[in-house]
Amino acid sequence: MSRTHIQSLMEEGRVHVNGVATKPSFRIELGETVVVEIPPAPLPGVEAEEIPLEILYEDDDLAIVNKPAGMIVHPGASVPTGTLVAALLYRFGDSGLSTVGGPLRPGIVHRLDKDTSGAVIIARTDTAHLKLIHEFRERRIEKTYVALLHGKVKGEAGSVDLPVARDLRRRSRMTARRREGREARTDWRVRLRLDGFTFVEANLHTGRTHQIRVHFSALGCPVVGDTLYGAPREERMGMQLLPSLGRNFLHAARIAFAHPRSGQRLEVHAVLPHDLVAYLKNLGLAANLSPQSIDAALKEFL
Repeated sequence: MSRTHIQSLMEEGRVHVNGVATKPSFRIELGETVVVEIPPAPLPGVEAEEIPLEILYEDDDLAIVNKPAGMIVHPGASVPTGTLVAALLYRFGDSGLSTVGGPLRPGIVHRLDKDTSGAVIIARTDTAHLKLIHEFRERRIEKTYVALLHGKVKGEAGSVDLPVARDLRRRSRMTARRREGREARTDWRVRLRLDGFTFVEANLHTGRTHQIRVHFSALGCPVVGDTLYGAPREERMGMQLLPSLGRNFLHAARIAFAHPRSGQRLEVHAVLPHDLVAYLKNLGLAANLSPQSIDAALKEFL
């Protein structure tokens, strides 16, 4: 096994020392017991599938795709088909995507969670892929999200800089309660307030797993629909029970960076999906907000 593979197992909480999950920097002592859980290896490669894709931008070096909610970026043990990678292989072919990520992740530079929609950068050459990875590491990629939160966030703008780490009790979750977590920062500002809800714009300075979801949950304001981090399964406006959204109200609305070949600034927007627009408008009507105020809050994202 490669060091990278072992490190990924640690980050997934699959390596335990004396029964406690550890991270790669942990130093072991003589006499301690190390247990490594190795999941079954997925089949090599991914089969192309004819799945529609919304291409926001495309050239010979890269593409930017508007990923829908409900789609996994790359296959895993529990989701072998219907992924973004399978759709990309059908659209661009084997030779039209970078190979840096290996046979299971061709072209994949970064990811969005399954129930998060929006802009995803796809590398079409290895040179572009490596340059984009460098830009992400140097935090030069600008990423803007919009989210609807439960509760009332204090203030009109702010920043959350709590570290993000794997939750040792529930491996599917991350947490901001462990001091040894990785540095993370999310800047936010309020775009609209409703009774018991806040519509915000958030800018990421780091790209930790579930970062926005973890940070707002830590503030006591989980993302609407995100039951993993504390959102209720049924939304209410006062005594009125609202229709289920069926996803997280979280969307990657804008991404901007220097093009890996030309160096020129590239900024791409992914419009807010119709289901999120309709949900926010219905919520506004239930809160007796004017349609004009809702339209003003959504203007930049349509």
